[in-house]
Amino acid sequence: MRVVLVGPPGSGKGTQGDLLQKRLAVPHISSGDLLRESASTGATEGLKAKEFMDRGQLVPDELVIGLIKSRVSAPDCKKGFVLDGFPRNPAQAEKLQEVLGNGGVDHVVALEVPEQTIVGRLGGRRTCSVCGRLYHVKFNPPRVEGRCDNCGGELFVREDDRETTVRERLAVYTRQTEPLMGYYAGRGLLRRIDGAASTEQVTERIMAVVRGCDD
Repeated sequence: MRVVLVGPPGSGKGTQGDLLQKRLAVPHISSGDLLRESASTGATEGLKAKEFMDRGQLVPDELVIGLIKSRVSAPDCKKGFVLDGFPRNPAQAEKLQEVLGNGGVDHVVALEVPEQTIVGRLGGRRTCSVCGRLYHVKFNPPRVEGRCDNCGGELFVREDDRETTVRERLAVYTRQTEPLMGYYAGRGLLRRIDGAASTEQVTERIMAVVRGCDD
């Protein structure tokens, strides 16, 4: 079961990926997490990618594809995976097809969320400077303001969660990623879902898609 989650930053791909990982018993692979992990190790590719992410711009294909290829080739992906954040354009989709070989992607789910809702979601996010745990000032606040419940580390606003960066990321998404919808729609793989619904509703609608019983 190879599922790709598509949608603008802040549409809930990461949350749904984690939930689907449990429901489908396959790994959740986030391209953003892969890039950040690479950057944290000081690898040249990761540091280059961080420069683009900090500006709210898409990371060049050549910096992403190698990481994705290595991850989906791992033993735990033998039965499938849930991939979010990649591909972001038709060229990447073609590369993913090359990597996967026969069969390719089984389902592509697009989470659709209004821009202002996304700005509110991302602008309220806080990240632990020590362990990386995520919080939200409204939806998931820490017990002690500004401090991580897990390790006590100081919380901060990631550069790519600042409002100006978020709006730039959304503009980039609209300009460069939406053609991906047409690519997958033309192959009969795309299903659009209201990503502004409750977390539980979105999960059940995605499950209906992968089970083949969506409307």
